Amino acid sequence: MKYTNLGRTGLVVSRLALGCMSYGDPRWRPWVLPEEEARPFFRRALEAGINLFDTADMYSLGVSEEVTGRLLREMGRREELVIATKVHFPMGPGPNRSGLSRKHVVQACEASLARLGVETIDLYQIHRFDPATPLLETLEALDLLVRQGKVRYLGASSGEAWRFLKALSLSDRHGLARFVSMQDHYNLLYREEEREMIPLCLEEGVGVLPWSPLARGLLAGTRAHPADREATSRAASDDYARQLYDHPSDADVIAAVREVARARGVPMARVALAWLLSRPGVTAPIVGATKLAHLDEAVAALDLTLSPEESAALEAPYRPHAVRGFAGPAPASR
Repeated sequence: MKYTNLGRTGLVVSRLALGCMSYGDPRWRPWVLPEEEARPFFRRALEAGINLFDTADMYSLGVSEEVTGRLLREMGRREELVIATKVHFPMGPGPNRSGLSRKHVVQACEASLARLGVETIDLYQIHRFDPATPLLETLEALDLLVRQGKVRYLGASSGEAWRFLKALSLSDRHGLARFVSMQDHYNLLYREEEREMIPLCLEEGVGVLPWSPLARGLLAGTRAHPADREATSRAASDDYARQLYDHPSDADVIAAVREVARARGVPMARVALAWLLSRPGVTAPIVGATKLAHLDEAVAALDLTLSPEESAALEAPYRPHAVRGFAGPAPASR
């Protein structure tokens, strides 16, 4: 495994993160694996040297955090692990069970600590920004959690570059703990983050943790197109993919990945991840897996170096897209 610092911090993380949305309660999403079926993925990830594990309170409405916490306590060494979770999306009915108010942020963090079974969360991320709450209120609540020792580092996920810069500036101006990571929507099919967000992160020393690095399986060749509901169990219920990927040029990008993979004699996923790992500012793509072979392929991508000509061929078909991914998927009940 290869390791790097998370942005300008001293925190060292693996170049891949295991995304834990796929592990929890199948009643939340039919493709989610229950705890016993999730166990081999945590073992394989730890054996491969992955030390960054990303979940969120909304995943399986808390069950993902419970599963992640139990399996990491069972298999890992806490001092070597970097556990990341998130806050924002609804955790139940009621006006104060979502968003980024001081009340919800503090209560959600305490609930996540209990579900994870840890005293401190290594990386606590806002899952989205909350325009209904003053940004300074959110930042002060997050800073309080750091000062109380409940959180070590702060991160954000998916938002406008101007809003993220405003958050960084407010934190600096008021002497608050600042965001050290941005978990954003970035892959070969969606590169709008290259315009503003990634240059901002490079300038500010913020680590980039791309979500959906394989575009919901489209860049792995497991799905022919976003509307394909037959390819996998996830495809059958993944309405969010159809919101994210519908540009006419997407098919051309997928074809380019397929051609480079064919010429190299490797799976498409390895090529797509190798490209992402080579991009400036990228710390660790967040890879989800419900098949062990997919996790193995992600690890293998660390050893694949693309030539400048191959990278150019992968990038050439891309055309500008409308901004996607800021809203997030619709929540689902158990």
